[in-house]
Amino acid sequence: MNVSKGKKFFLYAFLLFLTIGIFYWIFNDYGLVKYSSIRNEVDTLKQHLSDVEMENERLKNEIDSLKKKIPAKIERVARENYGMKRQNELRIEVDEKESDENQ
Repeated sequence: MNVSKGKKFFLYAFLLFLTIGIFYWIFNDYGLVKYSSIRNEVDTLKQHLSDVEMENERLKNEIDSLKKKIPAKIERVARENYGMKRQNELRIEVDEKESDENQ
C-alpha cells in the first residue's frame, strides 16, 4: 500500500481545501455562527412581540370596559391612577422602601 508522493500531495491539498472550506462555511458573514446568533435574536424578538400583543389586548379590553361606563371599573381607575377618593374617606399611602436592616 505504497502511495506515491503525487497522490499524497493531492490528498493533503484536498483535505486542506476541505478544512478551509468548512471553516469558511461556519465562520464567514453568512455562516452558521452568524445564522445561530440571528436565529436567537429572532426568537427573542418574537417573544417580545407576543408579550406586546398580549399587553395591547389587555389595554384594549380596559378601554372597552371604560367606554361601557362600568362604574366599578371607572372607580378603580380613578382611585389607582388619579389618587381620587370618596367623600369623607381617608387615603393612606404606604411607601415601600428596601431596608438594609432586614438583610
